[in-house]
Amino acid sequence: MKNLFITTMALLTTVLAVAQDPPEKTYSFTLEEAIAFALENNYSAINAERDLIDAQKQKWETIADGLPQINGSVSYQNQLKQPVTVIPAEIFGGAPGTYEEVVFSQAQSATATATLTQKIFDGSYIVGVQATKAFLSYSANNDEKTDQEIRKSVVEAYGNVLLAQESVAILEKNKANLEKNLFETNKLFENGLGDEESVEQLQITLSSIESQLKNTIRLENITRQMLNLVMGIAIDAPTKLEEDLDNLATAQIDFTLMETDFNMENNVDYKLAINQTEQRFFEWKLARSRALPTLSTFVNYGSSAFSDDFSFFKGEQDWFDSSVLGVDLTIPLFSSGKRSASTARAKIAMEKAKTQLSEAEEQIRLQLETAKSNYILSIEEYETAKQNLGLAERIENKNQIKYKEGIASSFDLRQAQTQLYDAQQGYLQSMVEVINKKTDLEVIINEPNSNLK
Repeated sequence: MKNLFITTMALLTTVLAVAQDPPEKTYSFTLEEAIAFALENNYSAINAERDLIDAQKQKWETIADGLPQINGSVSYQNQLKQPVTVIPAEIFGGAPGTYEEVVFSQAQSATATATLTQKIFDGSYIVGVQATKAFLSYSANNDEKTDQEIRKSVVEAYGNVLLAQESVAILEKNKANLEKNLFETNKLFENGLGDEESVEQLQITLSSIESQLKNTIRLENITRQMLNLVMGIAIDAPTKLEEDLDNLATAQIDFTLMETDFNMENNVDYKLAINQTEQRFFEWKLARSRALPTLSTFVNYGSSAFSDDFSFFKGEQDWFDSSVLGVDLTIPLFSSGKRSASTARAKIAMEKAKTQLSEAEEQIRLQLETAKSNYILSIEEYETAKQNLGLAERIENKNQIKYKEGIASSFDLRQAQTQLYDAQQGYLQSMVEVINKKTDLEVIINEPNSNLK
């Protein structure tokens, strides 16, 4: 009975421990799901959204600078040693030529004032308000650029994980076949029907495959951690990929993409170049506006009190009100050529930005043609690698048969096996290239309805 009680308590403790420590969440993604998740949770994406909100707040900060401003001030003074003024005594009926020492005002004073200010005309403010639209456009385009970079990073990381997974599976299969060959060859050698060199050749090949397998297993873990990092997940979180590398690569072959009409204004790099040109234009206008006068007005209302003691909060304390209305006009007259030089430099910067915009257009066109060529090449290499893999498999299989029949040497078999392994890796890499090169082309075209948005 006692043993039963102990066993029951042990089971109950285990159940409670499991209930208090739930299993770690396992993530599962297709490629598009991984991209969508990263666009919401990637660290750069989160900060890019914050930058966009910050830009909106900065717009209002600029606008509010020209709206009425009210400031209040309260001051208190206690003259520990009051200043003494000497005046002619004859003012008070004294003898001419004599002076009396007089202390003006009481020792303590308090003043409370509220001031309303309003800009009436300020060229720099007007330019600043006009520039807020361009600044918001830049922030939005920069946010879009960040999303594109995240998408590219996810596609590359996702493809690298699939590549590592497929490589592990192929290497394990190759290892199993080699171990079988080595076992059979070693038995033949032990029975005097084979030579030692054949055994050694297979041992060399097997050692190389085992080393590659260990490295690829480590690489698979690293690539998965990189994918988690890009998506904004803890790098050690378990992540499962639902795509198959071959099917994913096949789905990325889309020749209609080559026929898509290219609109330069959709390209994000072009948009950012436009933003830079607009920024330089407003900087030029700002430099010109510094030659204009500024006009502002203000009105204040205050009250002051004086006393020998700190009695300002008492009801019998007298307070004396005052109010001032004023207008300030500042007219730039002469700056020894400083303003004209500043304006000239701003205009030069604006002209440089226009030239850079023209250069950016040509660079983007070149990037488009290069991306198209690379995409076509990746598809062609994928088809070639697929054919080469089939040929390499048949050659290796024939050499296996010839080797068992004693027609081919162990060197011939090793050469066929090495050729097969190279063809396997080339085929896997070609599929990843198709996926990546299509993404590069989509980034440049950037259609409004594409997945890049």
